[in-house]
Amino acid sequence: MRSLLRPFLIALLLLAAIVAPIGQGNYITYVLTSWLIFSIASMGLNLTLGYAGQISLAQASFMAIGAYTTALLTLAGWHWMAALVPALLLCFVIGLVLGYPALRVKGHFLAFVTLAFNTLVFLVLRNEDWLTGGNYGLVGMPRPDFGFFSTMKQHNFYYFTLAITIVAAAIMWWIVRSPWGRAFKALRENPIRAESLGVDTRRITLLAFAIGSAYGGLAGALVTPLVQFIEPGSFAVAHSFRILLMVVVGGAGFFFGPFLGAGVVILLPEMLRFTEGYYLIIYAALVILMLVFTPKGLIGVWDLLRNRLFGKAQIRADVKQEPTLK
Repeated sequence: MRSLLRPFLIALLLLAAIVAPIGQGNYITYVLTSWLIFSIASMGLNLTLGYAGQISLAQASFMAIGAYTTALLTLAGWHWMAALVPALLLCFVIGLVLGYPALRVKGHFLAFVTLAFNTLVFLVLRNEDWLTGGNYGLVGMPRPDFGFFSTMKQHNFYYFTLAITIVAAAIMWWIVRSPWGRAFKALRENPIRAESLGVDTRRITLLAFAIGSAYGGLAGALVTPLVQFIEPGSFAVAHSFRILLMVVVGGAGFFFGPFLGAGVVILLPEMLRFTEGYYLIIYAALVILMLVFTPKGLIGVWDLLRNRLFGKAQIRADVKQEPTLK
């Protein structure tokens, strides 16, 4: 039963994502598109933090690098797909370099290093106006046109983003279930034991930062044509904390956690708009309650319900393997 449950839920979620914007206006479609984009950014941070156990508060800065690189190239006449390649490569390389401090410092020290990097990127974007437009930002970036399919309409851009999200999720699914994924988890649980078992912890740490940063760059590259205007404030430190909240609320270290977390952070405030001036208070209170009662995030709630409904696999005491004495 459990083996059939996961494919059924994936198909159900995919169907819901396909029909969600049907009959909706441009604003609701824009919000749904934002949910997909931030799910991609959260997937990257979930790999770095949830699977590899490396704290990063710089995901918004990689969104900025991907967004500005794509914006500058598309304004220069490049097609969005062509501009995406150097944007992802740049984020991958910079993420690789940012991973080096993780080889020396851990915990809150690493968090401060990545936080400083995010601040540095923000200051560069704000002050180097000859390149980035400074506080005025960049405007007028075109949406990708494939001839037979144009993304100028909001609904078309949503399905374009959905297709990219599915591809990005499929690649992440393969990564976390590959030998790399097992190495990431071993690094998170016990770096010393992982190294003693032959895991190259230096390479795996750098790889976690690089791949996670590339996902942040992909999300930023999608922001550029979505809003067709970017400025430094859109990628400040507060947005890195926002992405961190998505990972924690959804469930760090769980594949579907970023989608749930992004849904809570992006969609829940919109659902509470009917409360007028109280919606932020209610939203904050709900998030606090979730973090208090479900430390594993929303995925933890699902695990509890699944174990209640289908039972938890247990090993009989009489067949447990006893430790051998030497």
